[in-house]
Amino acid sequence: MKQAPAILAMALGLSGIALAGWGALGTGPLAAQGNGLALLGTLAKGEWTLRPRGDAAPRKLCLRSGGELIQIMHQESGCSQFVIEDAANRVTVQYTCPGNGYGRTSIRRETPALVQIESQGIHDGMPFQMTAEARRTGSC
Repeated sequence: MKQAPAILAMALGLSGIALAGWGALGTGPLAAQGNGLALLGTLAKGEWTLRPRGDAAPRKLCLRSGGELIQIMHQESGCSQFVIEDAANRVTVQYTCPGNGYGRTSIRRETPALVQIESQGIHDGMPFQMTAEARRTGSC
């Protein structure tokens, strides 16, 4: 039983490190983008066409920072974001939009003008799941 206080102290120390790391990540679109997401900065700016798999119609969007691809179902501002994965060819972000749901989006970069997107969550009280290809198609 003499080991219990040492184990507890070690566990508390590790949780403090984990919480310090959590705080360093920040929240909100600017904080998430400011903490990296280098992949998004490598994407070609301009008009992109999003082609969801299935019956949904393609839609166009103007890519200025790359962050526009993260919250495709939640276009409003004021959502908090938490970066799950930030690699050279893949990024995953979980976000919460107070009063309008949440989502988790993964973007896989094939080229600077072509990405694959998977997103799922809750929007307007209804679940959604989307897989799509987005490709640069011009200027905006």
